[in-house]
Amino acid sequence: MKRLIITTICMMLILIPNVTYAVSNHPIHWGFKKAVNEQPPEAGTHYDQLLAKYGAFYKGNPSTKTLYLTFDAGYENGYTPQILEVLKKEKVPATFFVTGHFLESQPELSKQIVKEGHIIGNHSWSHPDFTTMSEAKIREELEKVKIKTKELTGQKEMKYLRPPRGIFSERTMQVAKESGFTHVFWSLAFVDWNINQQKGWQYAYDNIMRQIHPGCVLLLHSVSKDNADALEKAIQDLKKKGYEFKSLDHLMRGQ
Repeated sequence: MKRLIITTICMMLILIPNVTYAVSNHPIHWGFKKAVNEQPPEAGTHYDQLLAKYGAFYKGNPSTKTLYLTFDAGYENGYTPQILEVLKKEKVPATFFVTGHFLESQPELSKQIVKEGHIIGNHSWSHPDFTTMSEAKIREELEKVKIKTKELTGQKEMKYLRPPRGIFSERTMQVAKESGFTHVFWSLAFVDWNINQQKGWQYAYDNIMRQIHPGCVLLLHSVSKDNADALEKAIQDLKKKGYEFKSLDHLMRGQ
C-alpha cells in the first residue's frame, strides 16, 4: 500500500503543469572578469552551468566579430532620441530593456523604438529585487510590461528579460523561464547610470573600446549623456575593426 501511495503521488506531480520546484533563492549579483585585449570575459563554470540550465546567456560566439547592443531604459533622461538617430544612421539594431515607468511616460518613444526595427525587452514593471518577491508577484511584474508593450507598440512577443538591478537567483530564473522569458545578461558594462557623475563622451568611448570582444553583449544605460555622445564614434570605429552588429534574435538562433 505504501509503495502504491508513493507511486500515485509521483504520477500526480508529473501531471501537474507549470510547477515551480524548490530551488535556491540565494541572491546573485551578476558579475564577471572583464574582457581584456578583445578576449571574452569569463563568469566561471558555476555561472556558465546555471545560465545554460535556463537557456540564459551573457555573450555570443567568441570566434565571430559580432556584437549585440542593448540598453537598459528605466526612465527617460532626454537622450533616447539621440541614440535612436545614431542607430538609424548606422543601421544598427538594438534591444531596449524597459520598465513600466518608461512605457507609461514615453509612449511615443516606445512606439518609435519598435517602428525603427529594434526590440523591446522586459526590465520589470517597477524595477524591484525579484529575489524578495513571491512567484506570483514576479509573474505580474513581467506580464504587465509585456501587455503594455504590445498595447503601445504592437510588438507581438516579448521573450528577453534583463533582471532589475542585475540581481537574480535560480528560483527567479526558473519563474521567468516558465513565463516564457530568457535571461539576457551582459559581457560589457561600466558605471554609466549615474546621471550626476557623467564624465564626458571619451570616458564612455574608452570603456567600450577597452572591453569589446567578439560575441560581446553590450549593456549601456540610455539615461547617460556620455553614452549618447560617444555612441556614433564607437559604432563607426568598431565597424572599422571588423565588427558587425546583430540583434538578440540572431544570437538566440545561434544558441
